[in-house]
Amino acid sequence: MLLVDTGPLLATADRNDADHQACRALLEKDAGPLVTSALVIAEASYLLDRELGPVADAALFRSIVDGDLRVEPLQLADWTRIAELVEEYSDLRLGGTDASLIALGERLGVARIATLNHRDFTVVRPRHVEAFTLLP
Repeated sequence: MLLVDTGPLLATADRNDADHQACRALLEKDAGPLVTSALVIAEASYLLDRELGPVADAALFRSIVDGDLRVEPLQLADWTRIAELVEEYSDLRLGGTDASLIALGERLGVARIATLNHRDFTVVRPRHVEAFTLLP
């Protein structure tokens, strides 16, 4: 299982992005499943539409419908953990979107995250592992 953050979704959609090839290869070749949160989808959808337009935005939703990307529902305990993380890492300004992936990783026992945001994910210490493995 690989948790997927916003950055790789954007880079994969944008052929002009410096991280396009690495992110595309990772998301296409990883054994998966590729899992994310609805908060990541909301953030990615907004940025895809703003930067690349509605066709790219629609492609994100089609990847969910086609089963390429699974949106894991957040449970009440996840929302509690998101709030805890946002408060605990307030100096970092860790947002709810990143905190949602951390909460999912803890609940699902996943230590791998596809992200371009190494700043946040190298600082945060999850409960279930010493540190996340950040890809690509």
